[in-house]
Amino acid sequence: MGSMPAATRPRLAPLSLVVLALGTVYLVWGSTYLGIRIAIETLPPMLMSGVRFMTAGALLYAFAIRRGDTVGDRPGRAQWLAATVVGGALLLCGNGGVAWGEQFVPTGLASLLIATVPLWMVLFARLLFGDRLTWPARTGVAVGFAGLVLLVAPGAGGIGDAQPLATAVMLTGAACWGWGSVHARRAALPRRPLVSTAMQMLAGGGLQILAGTALGELGRVDLGAVSTRSLLAVAYLIVFGSLAAFTAYSWLLRNVPTALASTYAYVNPLVAVALGWALLGEQVTVRSLVAGAIILTGVALIITSGGRGRPKPGPAPDAAPGPTAREGVGGA
Repeated sequence: MGSMPAATRPRLAPLSLVVLALGTVYLVWGSTYLGIRIAIETLPPMLMSGVRFMTAGALLYAFAIRRGDTVGDRPGRAQWLAATVVGGALLLCGNGGVAWGEQFVPTGLASLLIATVPLWMVLFARLLFGDRLTWPARTGVAVGFAGLVLLVAPGAGGIGDAQPLATAVMLTGAACWGWGSVHARRAALPRRPLVSTAMQMLAGGGLQILAGTALGELGRVDLGAVSTRSLLAVAYLIVFGSLAAFTAYSWLLRNVPTALASTYAYVNPLVAVALGWALLGEQVTVRSLVAGAIILTGVALIITSGGRGRPKPGPAPDAAPGPTAREGVGGA
């Protein structure tokens, strides 16, 4: 790949701010799996997640809509439709799948399943857009999926035979997340990243509430039984998981090389596994550690290689999307 034009190179930023932003993304997005588990102790998963993202989306939209190109980048029907499709893939299927699956699967294992998102992204980029994958990226995909097979295959320490439905739901969510991220390249999303993200949060959160209602979660809501612990977890997910960490990540994308900003993808699962073990007493098997290491090796190969070679010629995207509503590949 050629060098970036001078105008698009990330400008140098103070080391202290880079460390602070990276630390925020690493720790906060890595802890969202723990936050979800605590939140769903007394709250239904889909409704909880829907309220989380609709609240965060409303706050972000109110902040962002009056900033930037308010005339040439005004959201219309096409933009809201695109945000609904992408938000549905990322939040309804992706985050919703995590929230639902964590009822049955430990947080550390859930984070390893979601860590496969980069594998799905490069796979869909190849199948849908004809991207030419570099050899390191191809190797990363093969290595990553080998680790996934080890993690979910039947046998001692695997999760596929113990929780097959939850495992399938979360893997489907990871695949949808990968497809949604690739589809966002050519979707008619607003050019302003914060506005685009807020709209995806609002649309995806609304779809989660509809899904929760269809699953009968409204009948399971007992306001008198909702714990302070769960409410504080939801507040943490809104303020830190959906707003503070996203702001830090957006800043990183503008100020450091993308490869450095993307390292959260293989740090977040490590944080999630450690927190699940230390605070929830989750068992960490040798098999899950080995499988996780293999998966993260594949992810690292993809990220450090840039993920793809030169793409085949094709029409330009309708709008260059900014960071999506999902809190990073490794977050939830």
